[in-house]
Amino acid sequence: MKKIGLTLITALVGGVVAVGGYKLFEDKRQSKMSFEERQELYYANNPSSEIMASTGNPDFTQAAAAVAPGVVHIRTTYTAQQSYGASPFDMFEEFFGMPRQRQQQRSQPVQATGSGVIISEDGYIVTNNHVVADANKVEVQLTDKRILEAKIIGRDPNTDIALIKISASGLPFVKLGNSDDVKIGEWVLAVGYPLGLESTVTAGIVSATGRSTGIIRQEQYEQYQREMQQRGYRPQNDEFIANAVESFIQTDAVINKGNSGGALVNAHGELIGINSNIASPTGYYAGYGFAVPVNLVKKIADDFIKYGEVKRGLIGITFRELDPAYAKELGIKEINGLYVNGVTPNGAAEEAGIRKGDIITKLDDQLISSSAQLQERIYRLRPGDKVKLTYKRDNREREVTVTLKEDNRPKAEEETAAERSATEIYNRLGAGFVPATDAKKKELGVSSGVVVTQVHSDGLFDYFNVQRGLVITHVNGQPVNSADDVEKALSSTDRNIIRITGVPQRGSRIELNIPVDY
Repeated sequence: MKKIGLTLITALVGGVVAVGGYKLFEDKRQSKMSFEERQELYYANNPSSEIMASTGNPDFTQAAAAVAPGVVHIRTTYTAQQSYGASPFDMFEEFFGMPRQRQQQRSQPVQATGSGVIISEDGYIVTNNHVVADANKVEVQLTDKRILEAKIIGRDPNTDIALIKISASGLPFVKLGNSDDVKIGEWVLAVGYPLGLESTVTAGIVSATGRSTGIIRQEQYEQYQREMQQRGYRPQNDEFIANAVESFIQTDAVINKGNSGGALVNAHGELIGINSNIASPTGYYAGYGFAVPVNLVKKIADDFIKYGEVKRGLIGITFRELDPAYAKELGIKEINGLYVNGVTPNGAAEEAGIRKGDIITKLDDQLISSSAQLQERIYRLRPGDKVKLTYKRDNREREVTVTLKEDNRPKAEEETAAERSATEIYNRLGAGFVPATDAKKKELGVSSGVVVTQVHSDGLFDYFNVQRGLVITHVNGQPVNSADDVEKALSSTDRNIIRITGVPQRGSRIELNIPVDY
């Protein structure tokens, strides 16, 4: 009898160990997956959870039921802000629900609301960059009424996309679709929290794709002007270089203030875009809304997780869209495509043989007729990726393979801020982190570390000149190996002083005492 009991106990312990080992392996495997791969794994394990909607009549009840639980209400708190001028488009801060006229300094914090879309069951949420860019505090209200504080993982002002995270598990999420399959005229739903209301679903059709409104470039230009003026310098127009990427999905589904960062989904309940802005003379819905294509969103979110920043590859050309008037000005017959105005020395295009005067007509065998199309498709790629360009020279069509190069241009400066809790202090650092590789730790002779991958202007790291690339081994005396470790260590911040230990090179060490308020 004792022998049987011992056998059962041994089998039970062995089973627990096996399950535990599998769980660790599974968690490690998932951490290396893209968000799309994680979702595919989830649906493979839970096939009955996928809801498909019928498009006949039309009837969007199933799609709305599937999506609404995964769209969240975002509440942010702001400190002193500056007012912006009027625009034919609903400027970001006003679209997000903030007042048009704001005083230069405010003694009381300003609050605003917007939307976000859960894309993984462990709490990753995509929203707009302008939703969280100036926020001291970011809170997320789930459909079950829970309110959780969010950590900013990364922000990309070039596309107006941000990735944030809440500490939760088993969350409902919205299935990622394919924005390349979006057709003009197809039915879509916009889901969000407009005008301070609860979750709201509106329907419309896709009225255009690859649309550029100029709103991101305008926002970057105004930010550039403010920064230069603060430094006592009067900027000239030709000194500004825009890195904006705009290739919006245009829809007539009703979108208003507060919808910013919410979901645009197709009739099957698949996410095809993140609602970003509207064309409006009043700041309220006037017919058209614009969403960032989900294929671009997926790439940006994956980059933040894998690299801590957006990896952008460049072709290395300047160009202009052809039309009859411009073709006549150039003295050419071709009226479609992108005319190459210049080629970057030692850039990818020059190395592939592209010259000034060539006319680009296709990218990977797909017709390219606008700069928005080319920019969006290239932005979805990374340095080292290869693309096939079809171009015309001397009325003859040619093809060439171009290997994209690293984007070394000045990045659009970003801002971040926060105040007291560990998550707020983390956001106040104004930085991005990725785990240091084993090779890097060995090189530096350390056993722990995270690499600083982003330093945003007006954050603590920027103010105290903490450089990108620095390996931080300890925060407040605690070893750190991930962004979560950094946040956890910040909870022990004593006397509002953050103690940071960094190793710039083997054999040297720096100690920083950074006050939370400066």
